[in-house]
Amino acid sequence: MKDRKSSGAPDDTPGRPFRVRLPGFVAGEEVGLGDVVTRVTYAAGITPCGGCRQRARRMNRWIVFTR
Repeated sequence: MKDRKSSGAPDDTPGRPFRVRLPGFVAGEEVGLGDVVTRVTYAAGITPCGGCRQRARRMNRWIVFTR
């Protein structure tokens, strides 16, 4: 089986996340994509598991919504 760490995926490299400006959507501080997905799934009645939390952290490092 192939090692996922050596795949060279963008989420494996440290760096700054992409910043997306969404005036009116974000009120106050920055919100990561993982936080948005977590809130939507929670509102739909889905409880997060360990894999969901790990995915959310990865998405938060990838894209951040700003004001």
